[in-house]
Order: sequence, then structure tokens, then C-alpha cells
Amino acid sequence: MRWVLLAATLAACERAPKPAVRGAAAGAARAVAPAVAPRRVILFIGTSLTAGLGLDPDQAYPAVVARRLDSLSENYEVVNAGVSGETSADARHRLGWLLRRPVAVVVLETGANDGLRGLGPADLRVNIQAIIDTIRAVQPRARIILAGMEAPPNMGPRFTAEFRETFPLMAKKNGVALIPFILVGVGGVDTLNQGDGIHPNVRGAEIVATNVLQVLQPVLASLPKEAAPVAP
Repeated sequence: MRWVLLAATLAACERAPKPAVRGAAAGAARAVAPAVAPRRVILFIGTSLTAGLGLDPDQAYPAVVARRLDSLSENYEVVNAGVSGETSADARHRLGWLLRRPVAVVVLETGANDGLRGLGPADLRVNIQAIIDTIRAVQPRARIILAGMEAPPNMGPRFTAEFRETFPLMAKKNGVALIPFILVGVGGVDTLNQGDGIHPNVRGAEIVATNVLQVLQPVLASLPKEAAPVAP
């Protein structure tokens, strides 16, 4: 399994032609050629938390998830489509472009910037619903995981409560898997965050990856088995 950035994933790649095999050797090659199943794509849509702001790309939590799946010989390709500063409305508007290739699982991490900007939980719910509806319309076989987020406490108890409740509410309403709080064990812990106190450092990203995998792995295990392609 390989981990790629979004731009590299969506770019067209040409494969170098293989040397021709002729005669009996060609028949033998066909007989023994293993059928390799195509990689299934796990698409991470998110904010700077997913993009890995302040970290090298291979230190962001989606890259950590990719390496751990790879160590288990899981045949998945992880695509990190995180964008720093993105609100749920921004994610909604760019979603069509992200779904141009087949995906097996979408992990949706959104709302952090809505909370920081004081954007209403009602609007967040509308945008999350629109995102889920679009995924199901364009990629009906894709599984969806919604990552829970918390609003800053300075927004007031009513706002923070409504914000927190948005994620389990939307997950239950739509029958999607839920990561209750993606930053559990990391948020508010100085030694696990960068100097801004918001974005995980390398150690923090490792913990976030664990939080994600606790929900992601059962979803992957529940995916229907696909027949391996027949060798030519």
C-alpha cells in the first residue's frame, strides 16, 4: 500500500511498457501470473488537523494510518485531502472534485474551523448532511466515517454543547460510523501539541491515528470482498 498526497493521486500516471514475452514462455507466464487485487482507496477529507499543519506530510495522522495498515499487509491506498483553514461549507463545495475516482471509505473530519469562527452548529449540520448525501449519490458503495470535534470553551456552554452533539446526531441520523472525538487524549495536552496548542505534534499525530484506526479497522473488515481480477 502506498500513501499519496491528493495531487499525486489525481494526476494521470503512465506505466512503462513491460517487455514482450513470446511463445511458450508467454503461456507459462500467463499460467503463473498472480492476480493482484486493486488497492481500495481511503479518502481523508479534513482541515489542517488532517493536512498535518506544521508536520512533514509523512507525519500527518493519515500517513501514520497508512503505515500501520501497510504493516498488516492491508491492500489500501490512503489519500490525504486535508486543507488548512477549511470550513464545513468549503468541504461541501469541493467534494465533487474529490470523488472523481472510486473510494471505499471516506473519513470526514470537518467543523474545527466552524467552531473557531463561531459558525452556528445548525449550519454545520446542514453542511455535514449535504456532504454525506453527495458521497452517497456519487459513490453509493463508499462507507463513511464521521470524526467528532469539540468547539472552544470560550464560545459558551450552549454553543459548545450544541456543537458537540452535532456529530453523534448526524452519525446516528445517517447510519455512519463515528469517531466520538478525534483528538481524544491529545487535545489540551501541551506535550502532544505544537506551540499553538491546537495542532498535534508528531507524538500527538500517532495517538490521533490510533483513535481513527479504532473505528476504521472494523469498517474495513466489514467491506464486501471483491473478486480478484483474472490474469490475462
